[in-house]
Amino acid sequence: MNKVMKEMISTLLYLLGVLCLTWLVITFVGQRTMVDGASMEPTLYNGDNLIVDKISYHFRDPKRFDIIVFPPRYDEDVFYIKRIIGLPGETVQIDEAGNIYIDGEILEENYGKEIIMADHVGIAAEPVVLGKDEYFVMGDNRNNSTDSRFPGVGNVKRSEIVGRAWIRIWPFENIGVLRHQ
Repeated sequence: MNKVMKEMISTLLYLLGVLCLTWLVITFVGQRTMVDGASMEPTLYNGDNLIVDKISYHFRDPKRFDIIVFPPRYDEDVFYIKRIIGLPGETVQIDEAGNIYIDGEILEENYGKEIIMADHVGIAAEPVVLGKDEYFVMGDNRNNSTDSRFPGVGNVKRSEIVGRAWIRIWPFENIGVLRHQ
């Protein structure tokens, strides 16, 4: 084999290794995703680019107020970005005044952009009992979010969670780790 052929094979093997490593990182460690819409304002805005941490939930359970990424059941090419409000085994309910209750106790939080209007309470007007692997999620822009309050989304199963929104990488002036509890 001549020197040029050896160099070409070496370069091809290097590129194959880089592609395999990239695939492993994107599949198992993290990926970039973009916010589409206003449902997470004022925390995230339309066009924000995020890195999704896909590995930490292999070592720990999702926590209340984590911002997670998951595909809705009716569209495989879309990902939703919402905040965890209810944890497995809990009962979530929202009253007509917009108060969120977890197991009968009012939820102390300040992520919601505004008070939930009566016509946005959805199925949570009645107690929603979460299964052992289910999470109740909501957008921070509570009156402009399609989330667990609506049957099209419903409770999110643990197996459906792609990962945790971790770092905003765009726009540059807002780069940083996302605020969780």
